[in-house]
Amino acid sequence: MADSTMTRTADGRLYHPNLHTLDETARFHAERQPDVPAVLCEGRVLTYGDLHRESNRIARAIEAAGLAPGARVAYLGKESEHYYEILFGCAKSRTVLVPINWRLTAPEVSHILRDSGSELLFLEEEFAPVIDRVPDAVPTTVVRLSTGARPATAGEDAPSAAAVDFAAWKGAQPDTEVNHPATPDTPVAQIYTSGTTGLPKGVVLAHRSFFAIRDALASQGLDWIDWRAGDIALIGIPGFHVGGLWWATQNFSAGVTVVAMRAFAPHQANALIKDLGITTACVVPAMLRMMLAEPGVSPADFSTLRKIVYGGSPISEALLEQSLALFGCEFAQIYGLTETGNTAVCLPPADHVPGHPRMKAAGHPYPGVRAKVIDGDGKELPVGTVGEVCLATPARMVEYWGLPDKTRETLVGEWIHTGDAGYLDADGYVFISDRIKDAVIVAGENVYPAEIEGALEAHPGVREACVVGAPDERWGETIHAFVVAVPGEQPTPRDLHRFLVDRLASFKLPAKYEFIDQVPRNPSGKILRRELRDRFWKDADRKVN
Repeated sequence: MADSTMTRTADGRLYHPNLHTLDETARFHAERQPDVPAVLCEGRVLTYGDLHRESNRIARAIEAAGLAPGARVAYLGKESEHYYEILFGCAKSRTVLVPINWRLTAPEVSHILRDSGSELLFLEEEFAPVIDRVPDAVPTTVVRLSTGARPATAGEDAPSAAAVDFAAWKGAQPDTEVNHPATPDTPVAQIYTSGTTGLPKGVVLAHRSFFAIRDALASQGLDWIDWRAGDIALIGIPGFHVGGLWWATQNFSAGVTVVAMRAFAPHQANALIKDLGITTACVVPAMLRMMLAEPGVSPADFSTLRKIVYGGSPISEALLEQSLALFGCEFAQIYGLTETGNTAVCLPPADHVPGHPRMKAAGHPYPGVRAKVIDGDGKELPVGTVGEVCLATPARMVEYWGLPDKTRETLVGEWIHTGDAGYLDADGYVFISDRIKDAVIVAGENVYPAEIEGALEAHPGVREACVVGAPDERWGETIHAFVVAVPGEQPTPRDLHRFLVDRLASFKLPAKYEFIDQVPRNPSGKILRRELRDRFWKDADRKVN
């Protein structure tokens, strides 16, 4: 693979070793294959030539707006071809894209805008009401994208910032390139992930986070995750999540076509696979379960699928067997964190054998990625001993934005401390058995108890709350809230739900509320969360689902 012009391996896999940044990627494919579709969305086609030209315009418009390299650019909207134009426009202007989870509430969005210091906001009309509620957090410039979901009406108030139309804003600029070449270490995205303090932290990722694993696989000729000529890839995971953004960039690097869904819907995903001849997909297990449950589906609907990549939570043996029977393709499980630049460990297709003990593994580190397990004192533990899993990967984050102390806690030298409890086997496979941190994973989304507990305790009838994850067949986990009421008050689950619905995103809302007399604590006053959690998990082989 020494020839930098090589674009295909001996067995037909696509690999372009001369690409190391997103701005190079757009230019390279626009020159080689300008008419090949880069993005399909709701019947619209964005070719690689279009992607290059439109992202050039966006880069120039960002520059004309006065943003310097390194400035933060927020995006609040669902998936579309425009999202990827903006991603590459940020890469070319050397600004940093801050994708915001569109399911968040106004206070949650406000925190991200303030914390990131975003100077420009791309806003889909559908979410203008969220921004209208936090005028003091809105950046100087707001560029509105019309989605048809919320057409403007005469006399409607705009946000406090000056809002301009996306098409006109970028259309005023030439489509020639800007002169801001990036390097692999240039930051390109800042993705917010919640922490045990309850406040989301901005994980800064450089271009290398989106190329390192691709290079690692190619270095050893591995096809655990691969890209081939003619591939059409479904993005099931949203672009505000590192998994969705990573999957999209891998396919762009290979020069194949991605299919962007505005938001995941199982019936639509099934129809797109059948109608467009989709060959690969990236999803979470909960999505597979919903696709399987759609009425009338049959193996014939998925005849073009060759590989499904999944992550966010392990897959049960029953779900795997059902998925193998219906989808009839290879499966690859990926494990990692936003902090590791998404996947650092993979359970390849060859290990997806129902009943085999290795099916309980998260996977094996990629070439060039190392894993170790440590005890509470940082001492490395032997094979088979449970401790905290740490990963050293060239795709690791740059930092937590504005949080040097937190960065040093998580990124120690070259090692990311995951907060997950697990062990290694003699072959180097990583097994995750529990979480040292308190995260609950709902359909692949990390939810942290402190944030929900803080919101619950703001209710006048709640003295104290403790939140844990309970196993759920459909979503992996659901949120179970233990609530101690204020003496003399008797809030109901309905009262608490109505109180939280405008304060927390829907996936963070508890599925059940249980009223207790007191939250268990140790002599030093620390909550014994595990004591409550073990009610649901004590008989489970692994305490994640």
